[in-house]
Amino acid sequence: MGVAMTSLLLVGATGLVGRHALEIALRDSRIARIVAPTRRPLDRHPKLENPLVDFAALPVDADWWRVTSVVCALGTTQAKAGSSEAFRKVDHDYPLQIAQITREVGAQSFALCSALGADATSRFTYLRTKGQLEDDLSRLGFPSVTILRPGFLEGERDEHRPLERVTGAILRHLRPIIPRRYRLSPAPVVARLLVDGAVTGLSGRHIVEAGDIADRVP
Repeated sequence: MGVAMTSLLLVGATGLVGRHALEIALRDSRIARIVAPTRRPLDRHPKLENPLVDFAALPVDADWWRVTSVVCALGTTQAKAGSSEAFRKVDHDYPLQIAQITREVGAQSFALCSALGADATSRFTYLRTKGQLEDDLSRLGFPSVTILRPGFLEGERDEHRPLERVTGAILRHLRPIIPRRYRLSPAPVVARLLVDGAVTGLSGRHIVEAGDIADRVP
């Protein structure tokens, strides 16, 4: 009997973590087909289907939603979004709608990039929104849910963020002495754990904290 191949929906493929997840998924022999809906075109690849979408008006009846596994690395910041309402749409509403659609058409596993300190009761908008998405996702009935809670993400972004560069440099310098959960979370490591979580699809809800991610850094 042959090994079952995974069809994977990757959301957020143009972001820091999502770009690495796409590269990893394209090389993964367990994955036969990748669907990566984006606002702007990606480079072509035989395994890749790249529908161009408006996340505010997703085509809920499209055939390409039918996948076995989902990786969600969609996210922004309140500063970039422009308001708390716009931020919530990107970091909660869009991912939740995508989870609902894919679960309804049969997806079995969902891997989410959340954040260190995510908590639905937090007084901080960012952490509260992340925590609410985690809780809402867990109610949808996926047989397998993997949630990563990385700390400060390490990697080259498309946009220029001077403060993040300085913070990253400080955290790299302090790595030997700071607690594991506050160390940098390299984007390629986070991406690999997301793809593995989605493809492996272990039964139940699995949370990978920042300290666990730090332990996977070479």
